[in-house]
Amino acid sequence: MLIDIYTHIFPKAFYQKMTEVAPKLENIGKRMQAVTELHDLDARFRTMDRFGDYRQIISLPNPPIEEVAPPGLGPTLARLANDAMAEMCRRNPDRFPSFVAAVCMSDIDATLAEIDRAIGELGAGGIQIFTNIAGRPLDEPAFRPVFDKMAGYDLPIWMHPTRSAAMPDYASEKRSRYEIWWCFGWPYETSVAMVRLVLSGLFDRHPKIKILTHHLGAMIPYFDGRVDTGMAVLGSRTTDEDYSQILPSLKRPHIDYYHMFYGDTAMFGSFHGTKCGIEWFGADQVVFSTDAPFAPIKETIEAVERVGLDRPAMEKICLRNAERLMNRRLG
Repeated sequence: MLIDIYTHIFPKAFYQKMTEVAPKLENIGKRMQAVTELHDLDARFRTMDRFGDYRQIISLPNPPIEEVAPPGLGPTLARLANDAMAEMCRRNPDRFPSFVAAVCMSDIDATLAEIDRAIGELGAGGIQIFTNIAGRPLDEPAFRPVFDKMAGYDLPIWMHPTRSAAMPDYASEKRSRYEIWWCFGWPYETSVAMVRLVLSGLFDRHPKIKILTHHLGAMIPYFDGRVDTGMAVLGSRTTDEDYSQILPSLKRPHIDYYHMFYGDTAMFGSFHGTKCGIEWFGADQVVFSTDAPFAPIKETIEAVERVGLDRPAMEKICLRNAERLMNRRLG
């Protein structure tokens, strides 16, 4: 059995409501409608059938609800999405053994209530958050109750990157060009979020918290030297802010905490990136994912197989780690 832990879907009722309340999404709406398998289950199932006993954990794609919903409507959109995904799982248990609950973190009280409802009543396997909340960093104290609650449930947080062309690559320009905001901006966003959570002491407060980073930890495995020895002199490059007590306040060497995240194999079929990420995290901290339907299933499977792992390690990545993260049998 193969569990694809991070795939995306656009429930029809949610999509209709979202485009109704957020008409500025016209362009991204066209993009999402063009990806047939996001909303056409028959087409999706035909693709899934090519890979034998292959099952998907479903979640919403971009954009984050916090960025598009008018004030007060975000929690309504999250509930609508979760009801729809839960129904898809009920109707298709052999396809979708679970779903990742959507939340609207611009309203923390509503988010905490929706976590309880989605997990307790709908059977969600965890929640999805984005690497920033409408431009706010995840280590803001206001968001701490969400991490506290998920640590209490012992269920994972799927952390998805978000960034748009509105964030320019150069100060002289108003927008990012050539879709650099997506290709390089998203891995950067994930890496920044990981660093901020580590330095905020999250893993000291919750040593067993489960956070799944999309695309195998983004930049961290490939720049671990800069993260480790480079950041070991944190503050030496900064004169207008005192960072001298941040690393001493942590209970462990700062590089250790990055190995406490989980990474998925959604690398667009890249062998070299997949091999590096698996070797860096270790088989116990990696789960299989394709990012379907935005990225290829076949090439992702082939890249993981090409790494040459032994059978126990492959079983962990393809099934056992997902079951351990979500505290349930998925087959």
